[in-house]
Amino acid sequence: MIDIVGQVTEVRRAVDGTGTVRLSRRYDAPVDAVWAACTDPRRIAAWYLPVRGQLGEGGHFRLPGNARGRVLRCEAPTGFAVTWEYDAADGGRLDVALAGADTGTTLTLAYRATPPPGMWERYGPGAVGVGWDLTLLGLALHLAGDPPPDPAGWPATTEGRAYLTRVGEAWAEAYRGTGVDDETARAAAERTAAFYSAR
Repeated sequence: MIDIVGQVTEVRRAVDGTGTVRLSRRYDAPVDAVWAACTDPRRIAAWYLPVRGQLGEGGHFRLPGNARGRVLRCEAPTGFAVTWEYDAADGGRLDVALAGADTGTTLTLAYRATPPPGMWERYGPGAVGVGWDLTLLGLALHLAGDPPPDPAGWPATTEGRAYLTRVGEAWAEAYRGTGVDDETARAAAERTAAFYSAR
């Protein structure tokens, strides 16, 4: 079984001045296996959410109760890009790149969107970054053959709160890298962890 809290340190995080968050981590699986887990609808449903639609380039997809979008680019097994929309007024872009080396694969995810007014100021990059951390965690568990945690109850467990606190702190560190002062970054991390723990 994977040490879930320990997975926080497996991810590298960065934020830039355009509101883009970047996450990168290595998986102990060949690139074809990671590609299949990220693009096969049955595999995606096993570790993330059910997906409907056409996942080829130019196709449209939706994750019922979550996001929808269009496939902008799909280049097996090196990466893909999609639009990521929650409602008509909110559009983002998600780019995923895979690089295989030996028996492992490095996945790099970049997400750019314009957050609702006040969201960035209140939560910082963790507002969206924590969600993508949880996505990469789900993929890690799936590739290791471990079941994903229960999304309804796990955030309120001791393990869930510890993970969310540590990942919030990791995003605070990335936020400081943009020149934000320590107090602002720390407060944003605490609010982010509390938000996700209460879900």
